[in-house]
Amino acid sequence: MNYTLFDFLQLIGALGIFIYGMKIFSDGLQKVAGSRLRAILKGMTTSRLRGIFTGFTATTITQSSSTTTVMVVSFVNAGLITFVESTGVIMGANIGTTVTAWMVSVFGFKMQITPIAIAMIGIFFPFMFSDREKLKNLAEAMIGFGILFIGLEFIKDAVPNIQDNPEMFAFLDSFTEFGFASMLIFVAVGTLLTLLTQSSSAASAITLVMLFQGWISFPIAAAMILGENIGTTVTANIAAIVGNVHAKRAARFHFIFNVFGVVWMLLLINPFLMGIDQVMHYFQPEIGSIFDDSQEARAAATLGISLFHTTFNVLNVALLFGFVPAIIKFVERFEKEKEDSDQAFRLKYISGGLMSSSELSIAQAFKEIELFGRLIEKMHFSFIGLFMKKQKKQEKFLKKIKKREQITDNIELEVAEYLTKISSNNLTESATRKIRLMHSMINDLERIGDIYFQMSKTFEQMENENIKLPQEAYDEVISMLDTVREAIKLMRTNMENFGDEIDLNPAIEIEQEINRRRDIMKDAHYKRLEDGVYNSKAGVIYLDYLTRMEKIGDHIFNVNEALAGKKLKIHSDLILDN
Repeated sequence: MNYTLFDFLQLIGALGIFIYGMKIFSDGLQKVAGSRLRAILKGMTTSRLRGIFTGFTATTITQSSSTTTVMVVSFVNAGLITFVESTGVIMGANIGTTVTAWMVSVFGFKMQITPIAIAMIGIFFPFMFSDREKLKNLAEAMIGFGILFIGLEFIKDAVPNIQDNPEMFAFLDSFTEFGFASMLIFVAVGTLLTLLTQSSSAASAITLVMLFQGWISFPIAAAMILGENIGTTVTANIAAIVGNVHAKRAARFHFIFNVFGVVWMLLLINPFLMGIDQVMHYFQPEIGSIFDDSQEARAAATLGISLFHTTFNVLNVALLFGFVPAIIKFVERFEKEKEDSDQAFRLKYISGGLMSSSELSIAQAFKEIELFGRLIEKMHFSFIGLFMKKQKKQEKFLKKIKKREQITDNIELEVAEYLTKISSNNLTESATRKIRLMHSMINDLERIGDIYFQMSKTFEQMENENIKLPQEAYDEVISMLDTVREAIKLMRTNMENFGDEIDLNPAIEIEQEINRRRDIMKDAHYKRLEDGVYNSKAGVIYLDYLTRMEKIGDHIFNVNEALAGKKLKIHSDLILDN
């Protein structure tokens, strides 16, 4: 045997170049798609058929069904789509993943692609230094495309030659003599290969090279492709481990759907492969049968495997489409929802880790910020609840405010860490700007949470020391709280429109109203002190409420400025004077 350890390391290195090229190609395509990819995924809930098309499109863009299904699991975990709505996208991703096999079989084996790939890198490399971001991203994708096929050529050269290594071929061939059991063995091999490479595209490329070099036969290659369909579901199931029950269900559906498909295909594998052979012979009669061992037949067999892969996935979707509700019920029975499993504090939207696209990761992080805004609104209502006269209710609201203030600290820390992780990637200028604005937002929202907690402690002190405010002062505090509530409501509305053009004028008007009330309340406060309506302790508490509510208004206005993507040079106090 002439195959050495150094030769094996060359094969591993060639595989690394292929996977690296695939990653650059995928990242570049996702950057080119940018917000459009996000729009595609957001529009996938209309129907299951549309979901299938969306899954196919997203997988074609990302060049990875694993990427698409991990995205789907994250979206289900985030509550952006339901488990039922995710099923169509998962089915479409299975079809989309076959595009890579077609690219490899057509360009990698039917023509000399390496000189073209190198020329493509030469053409697009200068554009990597372009100031135009879209052109730079397109150049990145095309360079990745070139590296991908250079890696494929290296894999072809690094795979041991049959004639020089008969012992290796004999060992591999010994597993092909067990009939149907051999098919099962190579289904397992295909699954393991996908797990090792963490890429069904890389696994299918290796399978196609082995078939082209004559190491495996056409039926064995088909069995490995079926195993790779099972292996590609594992990544999403790993991602779902930290997700909620709905994310786990989406990942389990993907696994069960693909396993069902492999089972029925194995039962019909021989007549099905004969049908593929007939189709290939119809289009290429000069080649003969793709079951033959000639060089021409093996090259045609790589196309046959791509045709098998696509036909199998399309038929699997068509056959199981009507049984999806039954599979959903089975998954729901298997993955039961626990009453308390999702009640404790946890980040709802970004617990599944970074997504494949920076745009999608940013979108997920912002959904967490929207949840942060809703939490602030709840703290506001809890603080208003303190002014109810029933002591038991007051104790309940004090506990809620304290608990929610701790949650705001956790949200700020974890979202900030998540945004920092996103920042470590190669981001567009627009993405970098969004992340900076989001850092500003979470800081202001956390400060608002702190202020509500501090005001609750002031209220607790007032109750413990039996300090009473006159009814007029209570009414003024409640009136100011109502104005702050309007500011929070507007902030949350603007959050829903983040990324669109936001009109700051309503926010300016509310900020001016808060400042106007502050001035009126200060005058009333000093008059009460002068008239002896309340003592200095009560006056200090009243002034504390007033100052802190005005600060809340300032932080809310800061959030609105960040949402609008601009910082007003003139302070809102001066705007009123102008």
